[in-house]
Amino acid sequence: MQLRYSFRLYPSAGQRAALARAFGCARVVYNDALRARETARGKGLPFPKTGDLSRQLITEAKNTPERAWLGEVSAVVLQQSLRDLDTAYRNFFDGLKGKRPRMGAPRYKSRKNTRQAVRFTANARWSITTGRKLRLPKIGDVRVKWSRTLPSTPSTVSVVKDSADRYFASFVVETGPEEVLPETTPGLGIDLGLRHFAVLSDGRKIDSPRFLRRAEKRLKKAQHALSRKEKAGKNRNKARIRVARAHARVADARREFHHRLSTRLIRENQAVAVEDLAVKGLARTRLAKSIHDAGWSAFVSMLEYKAARYGRIFVRIGRFEPTSQVCSQCGVKDGPKPLHVRVWECGACGVVLDRDINAAVNVAKAAGLAVSACGAQVRPGLVPAPRGEAGTHPTPQPSTAR
Repeated sequence: MQLRYSFRLYPSAGQRAALARAFGCARVVYNDALRARETARGKGLPFPKTGDLSRQLITEAKNTPERAWLGEVSAVVLQQSLRDLDTAYRNFFDGLKGKRPRMGAPRYKSRKNTRQAVRFTANARWSITTGRKLRLPKIGDVRVKWSRTLPSTPSTVSVVKDSADRYFASFVVETGPEEVLPETTPGLGIDLGLRHFAVLSDGRKIDSPRFLRRAEKRLKKAQHALSRKEKAGKNRNKARIRVARAHARVADARREFHHRLSTRLIRENQAVAVEDLAVKGLARTRLAKSIHDAGWSAFVSMLEYKAARYGRIFVRIGRFEPTSQVCSQCGVKDGPKPLHVRVWECGACGVVLDRDINAAVNVAKAAGLAVSACGAQVRPGLVPAPRGEAGTHPTPQPSTAR
């Protein structure tokens, strides 16, 4: 399978200017190709082929006074920009045919977009020097902060500038069967939530770090400072970068937490099962901020690709499975319950069940995993309901059944 490895880049002032030219040229070629295809569509003509666009918008355009500056960057970067447009059109038409989730038609790229990227393939003859620097054509040797070793020789590298004015090198590498882990016996069901980020079928509960909630005061201060700056001024751009870096720190901490937890669960268990949550629908409720802060979709995606990478089994059960309504001991369905009910007693067998652990055990059983349900029992006593989102709703909100 193919994986991406990202490393921080530290280009010099001249290299930043060269990268800015590469970003701008790639954006112009992309917009010119999109304009040519939209013009052909409006006139009822067939779409221009990529080869024709490459000859017209790159090779011939370099000889014109209006586009002569395209020769200042690597031609591979411009070719890859046309490939990106082909991919965008292919994804759009596949969505219309039902082959993938629907997405919008390709749109023009703006120079005001704070995230820019270019891609270099093997044809660009980029390399890693003996001094462990990244040598890029018409840019130079860029210093790289290597945090780990690449498992194989990369095929492509993308240089990305994010909203926080940071530069990254993203390598695409191939991994083989040598990374498959030895088999183990446990199977695990995972119930994702807000009070606890994940509740496991063996009875363990992993607290939610709530990175966004903890950084809200700092983010509010930075955003307030940005709102007071005059538009189109240098101070406003500096304030914007400070806001972007504050958000980047939150996103990086959340991603690190997801990676560590997903790797540990995949290494410890032969099979992992999760519930297919309707995150988009849940994100339209009053708990939207907390749901986005948890990042369930990113975590599940990590579990899925790491299971395939290390030879584990990943199962995603249906979202309509009544995991919180069925007793994991006797299998009797007891009906829906409000969210404030965290502990309940089965009317059939009389066992006291923790709502979250019971759901995790049922997730594992629905996936066909052989797990013990003993962790579903809890000590007698009431469990306090989770507190609401402070400062978001001044009046109490009705609970919804799950």
